[in-house]
Amino acid sequence: MGQHYSQLSLRERMTVDLLHREGLSVRSIAARLERSASTISRELRRNAKPTKRWSGPYDGERAHRLAARRRQWDTRFKLARQPDLAADVEKRLAMGQSPEQIAGRLAREQGRTIISHESIYRFIYHRARQPDPSWYRKLPRHKHRRGHFVGSGGSLSLLIKNRISISERPAEVATRQAVGHWETDLMLFGKRNRALLIIHERLSRYTIVKPIPDKTADGVAGKLVAFFAALPEPLRASVTFDNGGEFARHYRLAEELSLPTYFCDPHKPWQKGGIENAIGRMRRQLPSTTDLQAIPPSEIDRIMDQYNDCPRKILGYSTPAEVFKDFLTVALQT
Repeated sequence: MGQHYSQLSLRERMTVDLLHREGLSVRSIAARLERSASTISRELRRNAKPTKRWSGPYDGERAHRLAARRRQWDTRFKLARQPDLAADVEKRLAMGQSPEQIAGRLAREQGRTIISHESIYRFIYHRARQPDPSWYRKLPRHKHRRGHFVGSGGSLSLLIKNRISISERPAEVATRQAVGHWETDLMLFGKRNRALLIIHERLSRYTIVKPIPDKTADGVAGKLVAFFAALPEPLRASVTFDNGGEFARHYRLAEELSLPTYFCDPHKPWQKGGIENAIGRMRRQLPSTTDLQAIPPSEIDRIMDQYNDCPRKILGYSTPAEVFKDFLTVALQT
């Protein structure tokens, strides 16, 4: 049987209407029309949805009018008019890139503007209001509409030995004018009380993800000392933490590596916004319900590499990996 996937005609919709009223199953209707069952199921789901003005069953003529209206509406969007471009954008979204990163990288690759990030967002939010809103789920934060959704957060005790406030951190760190200034945090998971250690370089946006066996202050400090000890000295300028007890042994970095450490003010996580953004993006693939013991290290590395291989507007649409590699090459030659 030759199934095809073009738009249903008015005659086909009238047949769906008749057979559906007679009580035939979706598969039986599909067989009569030589269509796939998913096509018929989608048709009934999209065009039989009750509204304020309509509470009746599926109606073929009404369904055809609704479909024509959607097609006319969709032609406003470049991605609806250019399916090849839409497929490329959708693929890049699935790789974790934001609309802004996609638009910028396409312009860099093609030498001209292909599509704006606003056009991508408008299309995604338009699709989010449709009965099959799969596009918005590919956004880094899965937002189905514009706007900020503010949550609440807090910090732990400030009774941390040798704690230095972020207010005493050199101004060049805040302005991202120099390489080697890092932010560190834990990415927490509810299952089995596990966590990942995240280390983020502020200028290049390069981010390291390290599994840790426990969240103890000694265990975290040991991982950090080992990581920074392996870096060339020019890439070890400072580290900024929040006030979690897991960073209470931060002073080991100063004692063993002469690496200055600073702490955010209480209840102000945006003071280390780079790592907050990085964790937010990686949450897409690693939600808080993830069981880390069920994930092999290679998968964690893949997610980390995917983040570092995303082009960034602030980097001229180079990737964090490309920029940090240049910094590392220079540091090794120093």
